[in-house]
Amino acid sequence: MISEKASHLRQKFQGLFGATPRLFRAPGRVNLIGEHTDYNDGFVMPVAVDLYVWVAIAPRSDDRLVVHSLNFNERVEFLPDSLSVHSEHNWSDYARGVAYFLKSGGFPLRGASLLLSGDVPMGGGLASSAACEVSIGYALQRVSGIPLDLVSLAKVCQRAEHEFALARCGIMDQLISCCGTANSALFLDCRSLEYRPLPLFADCSLVVCNTKIKHAHAAGEYNARRSDCETGARILAERLPGVRALCDVSVAELERFRSALPEVLYKRCRHVVTENGRVLEAAAALEQRDVQRLGRLMYESHRSLRDDFEVSCAELDLLVDLASRCDGVYGSRMTGGGFGGCTVSLVKKDATEHFLDFVSKGYRTQTHFAPETYVFKAVAGVGEVPDD
Repeated sequence: MISEKASHLRQKFQGLFGATPRLFRAPGRVNLIGEHTDYNDGFVMPVAVDLYVWVAIAPRSDDRLVVHSLNFNERVEFLPDSLSVHSEHNWSDYARGVAYFLKSGGFPLRGASLLLSGDVPMGGGLASSAACEVSIGYALQRVSGIPLDLVSLAKVCQRAEHEFALARCGIMDQLISCCGTANSALFLDCRSLEYRPLPLFADCSLVVCNTKIKHAHAAGEYNARRSDCETGARILAERLPGVRALCDVSVAELERFRSALPEVLYKRCRHVVTENGRVLEAAAALEQRDVQRLGRLMYESHRSLRDDFEVSCAELDLLVDLASRCDGVYGSRMTGGGFGGCTVSLVKKDATEHFLDFVSKGYRTQTHFAPETYVFKAVAGVGEVPDD
């Protein structure tokens, strides 16, 4: 499968640009638990999964970057020196943003031709934008000889998302795409950026179900939730010295100053504060090989996202409800920013086929649409694909 994809991209690149490319790829991700905590300097537990954005690249004799997307059948060309911070509101924002912040960081970029091809569903909550940014950034870095470590590359890609794509995301998606570990989730402290791999359960499947719902207001609502959290943190910081973000607030402290917060802000803060606690407990569950405990925490996370953070939707709730009624399922929750997208479920391997059939039939009966389903492997982060 990898060799077929690689061969296809090399042939397409040769036909478009008349050169032999190097090939790189960066994975998407599913977040096992820890949603909307990353931009609050909290804890998350993502998994890099075996869907990728691929980049074929070769240097040019001029200083231009020429980027062709197979997914959109479109091409953009630009000089990195002439870029300014503005959004085109399309896929090219990721390429221009990454190039801009590499260049503004003092790194010399070689002119290059790039061919992009993405397997990660766009708008499905599996971090297609981060995979795109990381694959482009890593390819440019390697072709230009830029000495940039993976955590620094993740920061560059996050800035591109903020300033060009206008999504105020946390660091989780870019960092897991850079630093993922095979067969493991990554426990990440989003303030210190310290992380460690936590091996997953060998006898469980990681199953993602895509509602195929994409709400047009999702980006605006995402930014609104972040603004709510920042406002809540400022109010609490006036009463709790040392609070820089919601990760610094305990459940007891939040309850103590509940009356200082409007009800909506209190609920937003309660989700973040309790979700941080759930991630810490989930890390302990993985270390102690307690799959039942991890599953319970996943259900609790979904209820908090639905009721306190209000980023779920009827289709996501339906998938989680169906999972909860299926034998062999330990836990299930929405994953990603919300308002559509995907759920992630932890399922006994020998019950996986039954789960897929049960959930697909139940979802189709109530929505008249079949969900897209994936059984994922946990994979390593960005890297070069060797020649066959």
